[in-house]
Amino acid sequence: MTYVGQSAPARSEPDAPRTSGSSRWKDVAGAYLGLTKPRVIELLLLTTVPVMFFAARGVPDLGLVVATVIGGSLSAGSASALNCVYDRDIDEQMRRTRRRALPRHIVSTRSALVFGVSLGVLATVILAVWVNPLSAVLSLVAECFYLFVYTMLLKRRTTQNIVWGGLAGCFPALIGWTAVTDQLAWAPVVLFAVVFFWTPPHTWALALRYREDYAGVDVPMLPVVAPAETVGRQIVLYSWVMVLTSLLLWPVADTGWVYPVVAVGLGAVFLVQAHRMWARTRGTEDLSEIRPMVLFHASNLYLSLLFVAVALDPLLTR
Repeated sequence: MTYVGQSAPARSEPDAPRTSGSSRWKDVAGAYLGLTKPRVIELLLLTTVPVMFFAARGVPDLGLVVATVIGGSLSAGSASALNCVYDRDIDEQMRRTRRRALPRHIVSTRSALVFGVSLGVLATVILAVWVNPLSAVLSLVAECFYLFVYTMLLKRRTTQNIVWGGLAGCFPALIGWTAVTDQLAWAPVVLFAVVFFWTPPHTWALALRYREDYAGVDVPMLPVVAPAETVGRQIVLYSWVMVLTSLLLWPVADTGWVYPVVAVGLGAVFLVQAHRMWARTRGTEDLSEIRPMVLFHASNLYLSLLFVAVALDPLLTR
């Protein structure tokens, strides 16, 4: 299966939402919420709040946590909403995304654009006033990187789209740290790198499951342009680097025993899952045999528990 280096043509869309029973205020409110991709926000907060505990070497100020969570959520929601605006043409054609608000015309393009920009402005103000300017700047950089570099520049043009575009999702580790300390250090940089190397295995597993969708709209995700075995091999390579990078936090940040024990255990389980999926790709392109979603769900669990360990380490070993 080869990549046709031309993006899918945009489909015409009305400027106003269709008037029907499904456009009642509750449905519209739910549609706006859907534009922010709440599950993505949850994942980003999971890499923000634990780092605040780690930076504080205990329990951080509750007001600071609340302000960071609100500002971070609005920033992530803004990036997601603007991503939906730009990608509305391909979202309308993909099975995984065709039920979103813009493809269903529940929210107009103009309204979604205003909504996304407003969330971004509000997020920046909240972080700058109630957290600190450095965290606000990092949040704004992450949002702009996701929109302009990943969504507009990389996603439809290169198989490296998610590798470098994934940098935007690494910033919450830095923001959580700077929210508490108002400065950067090597510890959050290590966690930033962990998320960076985690992103390709996580995303490629999902893209393998939906490769026909991506192929249909000419988005060159690696599983679209390469055999499943090649994808599996790349996933294994990134997984090894991810696990080894995660262990660097122990000497760099002088953690207690909780984090390294959990990191080693989780890393071993993840590597077993990655190698098993790679083995299942040999000689077959049948997704029912490869079962990429097993690794996708394992990747979510890995990152969740690893960052829980980041938060618990100073509480249990100080």
